[in-house]
Amino acid sequence: MTTAWQEIVGHEWAVNLLREAIVQERVGHAYLFTGPRHVGKTALALRFAQALNCEAEVAGRPCGQCRSCRLIAAGRHPDIRLVTPEVSSRGVPTLKIEQIRELQHGLSLGTYEGRWKIAILADFEGATPGAANAFLKTLEEPPRGVVLLLTASEADALLPTITSRCRVIALRPLPTAQIAGALEQRWETPVARARLLAHLADGRLGWALQALEDESLLAARQEHLALLQEALSGSRVERFALAERLANKPDALPAILRTWLSWWRDLALLAWGGREDQISNVDAEDELVRRSRRWEREAILKALQQTQRALWQLEHNANTRLALEVLLLVYPRAEGG
Repeated sequence: MTTAWQEIVGHEWAVNLLREAIVQERVGHAYLFTGPRHVGKTALALRFAQALNCEAEVAGRPCGQCRSCRLIAAGRHPDIRLVTPEVSSRGVPTLKIEQIRELQHGLSLGTYEGRWKIAILADFEGATPGAANAFLKTLEEPPRGVVLLLTASEADALLPTITSRCRVIALRPLPTAQIAGALEQRWETPVARARLLAHLADGRLGWALQALEDESLLAARQEHLALLQEALSGSRVERFALAERLANKPDALPAILRTWLSWWRDLALLAWGGREDQISNVDAEDELVRRSRRWEREAILKALQQTQRALWQLEHNANTRLALEVLLLVYPRAEGG
């Protein structure tokens, strides 16, 4: 396997499949990469684009060194187009029909210097109905020499007519040990930090790398956990006050509740006999173990389920303050609170 392919951590089966498609000259006109956010979908699509247009001998593609490989890595190849959703005024990523029409025009012009003209459409589940239907026409009758690479969280998030016209490559979360090893060896991350990031990443190397570069992500997590501890130690009146404060932070709420959800999942895992090395919040291991032994299982499960419910309610435009008040009143009270 070539050096450039080896830069992809994990997903060996997917790499082999794409590599063999090039070697055997059986490249499809459309591929759909699915999996959780930050699991490596776009990175793999870009590496495939490099391999398709690499100037090296077929067995050595992508070389990572030729003009084509370097241009693609820099995002400046004239025959490679990356299309990402635009964020609406409501903060919702949306792929618009105007973006699809502009892409279609570009694909119809043929290649400038590459072997293939390639379009990478990231997070395609964000496509509006109009954009999805417009793109369907391109999938049904793709221009000659064009390869379409889509990414999405899951195949079911797209129209069946789109999924059925793509070769689906479903990427799975990576083992925690593999992420930790990659962080230590390739990115020279200290062991303790690599272990924490690997556990928090939930199988997503991309998230771990983002957190490695942006310290604000872990700082925000600590703030979220501090809010949780405030809730657990607070009286009924203090919890109502906290619900009011949080309701005034609508943009931050989803991230806060997801952090809390991760904490409750760890607690439930330990309460039902799981091992300490299976939890995500490894830096809170002592506290989680202590609480898992003191709180009733039913109370932990109820808190976990209510946190999931609150997240769903917020995503479906429920009354934010009411959802938070109900949530915080369900949480058990910490010892000494």
